[in-house]
Amino acid sequence: MVVIEKLTETVNFLKSKIKNKPRIGVILGSGLGHFVQHMQIEASFPFGDVPNFIPPTVEGHSGNLIFGKIDNVDLVVLQGRLHFYEGHSMETLVFPTRVMALLGIEILIVTNSAGGCGDGMKAGDFMILDDHINLMGTNPLMGPNIKELGPRFPDMTEAYDKTLIATAERIFRSQQTFFHKGIYVAVTGPVYETPSEIRMFKVMGGKAVGMSTVPEVIAANHMGLRVAAISCITNLAAGISQHKLNHEEVTETAKKVEQKFCAFLKEFVTKI
Repeated sequence: MVVIEKLTETVNFLKSKIKNKPRIGVILGSGLGHFVQHMQIEASFPFGDVPNFIPPTVEGHSGNLIFGKIDNVDLVVLQGRLHFYEGHSMETLVFPTRVMALLGIEILIVTNSAGGCGDGMKAGDFMILDDHINLMGTNPLMGPNIKELGPRFPDMTEAYDKTLIATAERIFRSQQTFFHKGIYVAVTGPVYETPSEIRMFKVMGGKAVGMSTVPEVIAANHMGLRVAAISCITNLAAGISQHKLNHEEVTETAKKVEQKFCAFLKEFVTKI
């Protein structure tokens, strides 16, 4: 089955199950899934129950597609995501993003847990993405262009919407939550980076590094969505951190800041 046929099958299935068209889509990264507890949930589907969706295998990614509201704003939320290092194709990684776009969202909010390499960063900080560097060695738009989804050569000059960035900054300041703004470097994983790689990323201008986000952002821009992205800095990167890195640290740090994260995201979806 070709991509557009799979998308049509999935979108038709979901439209038959939900009442309202979502305006905003949200992708929740590692350990950040508790945001859905603040929603008025109207429908929830495990990935395995949705045609052409694949359940994630990584701890901290529940793998649910959730429809609901916050203050009368209709949302669709991915509680967890797939990663390239799990062995999936790029087409598979961005399939849920494309489904959300075809369901009618106008804005995509992408979140992730990332390693911090910017000056002054510490575990538990937040970073608003204002650009990215794709070092994953591939791109979800490779191969024949699906003209029903977007143009052959989409512009990425403003991959992260400047108006949404300004709104995120205002909310973080109003909530007195410290934040950074900068460039996210995307790598394949699943190994954490070497100290030499982190030094290279810093020279390139990177402030955070992670194993997700960029494929979804590219696919969203291809389909004309406005995009905002927030990193939770769950650890300092190799060579900056004083100890060896592990995934338990990522999920533990995300849990510690989930209250601040949820407060930000709740206000953000109502102000955009």
